[in-house]
Amino acid sequence: MEAPDVDELLPPDRTLMGPGPSEVHPRVRRAMSTPLVGHLDPAFVDLMDDVQELLRYTFQTDNEFTIPVSGTGSAAMESAIANLTEPDDTVLVPDNGYFGDRMASMVRRAGGSVGRVDAPWGAPLDPDDVATACETHDPDVVGFVHAETSTGVLQPDVPALTEIAHDHDALTIADTVTSLGGVELRVDEWGIDAAYSATQKCLSAPPGASPLTLSERAVEKVTNRDAPVRSWYLDLSLLADYWGEERAYHHTAPITNVYALREALRLVAEEGLKARWERHERVAGALRDGVEAMGLELASESWLPSLNTVALPESVDNGAVIDHLLSEHGIEVAGGLGDLAGDVLRVGCMGRSARPANVLAVIAALGDALAAQGSEIDVDAGLAAAQGKL
Repeated sequence: MEAPDVDELLPPDRTLMGPGPSEVHPRVRRAMSTPLVGHLDPAFVDLMDDVQELLRYTFQTDNEFTIPVSGTGSAAMESAIANLTEPDDTVLVPDNGYFGDRMASMVRRAGGSVGRVDAPWGAPLDPDDVATACETHDPDVVGFVHAETSTGVLQPDVPALTEIAHDHDALTIADTVTSLGGVELRVDEWGIDAAYSATQKCLSAPPGASPLTLSERAVEKVTNRDAPVRSWYLDLSLLADYWGEERAYHHTAPITNVYALREALRLVAEEGLKARWERHERVAGALRDGVEAMGLELASESWLPSLNTVALPESVDNGAVIDHLLSEHGIEVAGGLGDLAGDVLRVGCMGRSARPANVLAVIAALGDALAAQGSEIDVDAGLAAAQGKL
């Protein structure tokens, strides 16, 4: 067999304004190019301490068990759900988005039974409905999505949900994949028992080392399980020996991804969480105002600054708009998922991508793409409204 003749890697330079990944900061790319060391090297052990301390700040928690899981955000998601769900446990999950459905699928694979809290796609959960579902199902765990990537919905008043869960002696799991480092999140103050996230959204690092934090109560559930976790790789009782004081070998950590995460978290700390939350709200607010001034609307009831779902006119071909933005302007956005498929664009405004120049470029390019399909869009009004916010 002859060796394949493969050209040098030269990926296109895109403006990443979709639901993730976001643009990677140059400092993060430089961190990834630094020399490798072993995953048990004393220098890497010190780096692990840095990452955990920075993650606690970003999650706003004192949880000792705060680690990056080796894998994408779905690995951190499955870690939380698989470890906190024992066979025959009942887990309450939302029915208002794609990632609530993924929660349900993971619960079933872990041997648990699923209870659902109904809400329309594009709307947040109503605490009264959560309370009713808790009365009906008597759950062991209540899961919710803080920032639903499929609909652009931010779940308001998280403490109301966690209080309801705790009143029924249930643990809480929060999906913070599209909120960590981008919108206000306070794990301890809000009573969240487990929160998982990803690096390629508001943290602006490549996917591969995904944040996870557990409260003491959640750790007790993990360590006192009657049945072992069905996944060896994601068994948090084993990972605790590697990320805890022992630093005992479990698997080879994705060293370069941990480098990247450390630098991305340093950028969060340097900017300051409050300032970072305010930047996302200001820049995404400019995007929202610009889109609305053009004559379009957002499709969500509870605005999520980091992920904006833009409703398109019925006459417009969703896929053609996405293709036009990419081919003619080098801008990546995405279409809708599930109930919103074909009806919306999902436009991210996350991390390094949440910059004024990117927002203005998206508005101008979107106007061009819609005009190409004969839609009457006032691009100048959109740009003026956005600039007035920036």
